[in-house]
Amino acid sequence: MLCAYTRRYQPNFSFVSTPNVHNMRSHHTHSSFSLSFIFFMLQFFSIFSFSTPKLEPVKPIPIGSYHKHKQTVSAILVFGDSTVDPGNNNYIETAFKCNFPPYGLDFKNSIPTGRFCNGRLVTDFIGSYIGVKEFVPAYLDPNLGINDLMTGVSFASAGSGFDPLTPTIGNVIDIPTQLEHFREYKRKLESKIGKQNMEKHIKEAIFCVSAGTNDFVINYFSIPIRRKSFTIEAYQQFVTYNLKQFIQDLWHEGARIITVAGLPPIGCLPIVITVFSGEPLTNRRCIDRFSTVAINYNFYLQKELDLMQKSLAHLGSKIFYLDVYNPVYEIIIDHRKFGFEEVSRGCCGIGYLEASVLCNPKSYVCPNTSAYVFFDSIHPSEKTYFILFKALRPIIDSFLGSF
Repeated sequence: MLCAYTRRYQPNFSFVSTPNVHNMRSHHTHSSFSLSFIFFMLQFFSIFSFSTPKLEPVKPIPIGSYHKHKQTVSAILVFGDSTVDPGNNNYIETAFKCNFPPYGLDFKNSIPTGRFCNGRLVTDFIGSYIGVKEFVPAYLDPNLGINDLMTGVSFASAGSGFDPLTPTIGNVIDIPTQLEHFREYKRKLESKIGKQNMEKHIKEAIFCVSAGTNDFVINYFSIPIRRKSFTIEAYQQFVTYNLKQFIQDLWHEGARIITVAGLPPIGCLPIVITVFSGEPLTNRRCIDRFSTVAINYNFYLQKELDLMQKSLAHLGSKIFYLDVYNPVYEIIIDHRKFGFEEVSRGCCGIGYLEASVLCNPKSYVCPNTSAYVFFDSIHPSEKTYFILFKALRPIIDSFLGSF
């Protein structure tokens, strides 16, 4: 009866307001050097190999074990960017790939799955913790069987974002297409277990959404198109508006437990420091003006998600904001407390610019990945993701209590 009722009921989403276009104006970056050059290099080096001296890495101490909950959810379903993409970009034409060493160095059997990491992602730890699966696979993997699909997949694509312009930069899978893949996923389940069981299965799944960094780092601050039309404040509203529309679409498709990750301290990403600091070799400190953008965006996002939750709570929906900024910032500022030695560059290459094809089998690799907060110039190491997972565990436990 509940399923029938929710299909008939059309909730009022009047709180999803359009960004104030009157606040749009030109906004100029503080740096004359653009990340557009970096993306050109990614395209160029996707054809030619990049050679630097290689050091045989020493395996780090294994990530500690953690308590696993008895399975109370049906599946974990993931949407977003490279923070949660386990390899969907392997199956599309894009330079934003990492299905080659040294990526996957500390993954099971050292397999470079397409995760932008030396090992597991936060969603892998969450999937294992809630008892559905050890590793969340890529939806586009043609080798997945029905059992793999049933317990959850990731639809995410590295380089994607909530601004429709963002995924076009790297020719990756945009958010609307990820949603369409989810609809296709539902049809596959329905053909195996029937419509009623499929709807129950989706209702009991956990949805994880993680994107937004590319909208600001790759798009707004690096390409002048959006800065000509939006102030940073208006652009934050624009990105949040698109995110809310996506959450609304997931709700209409049956999602009831939805987690949404905020932005990390983007001013601390090694590539951002390299491009925008002005003194990338001598000043590797976090750039506060970029991290402040993330703080303000997160504040606005959390407020809007709270409004959505209040509107949908009576229908059994739970929307959780995941604070990524503070745990990651604490790791960077107090890194020795967590056993890290290097915070301002990645483990791969010199760690200032290397990511994707610039971090490849011929690249130098640091001798101990667990000593580095970042594996490449953009993405955290497995150890960082694990510490982040532990910081998020109280929120995970709270939404597990919803079942």
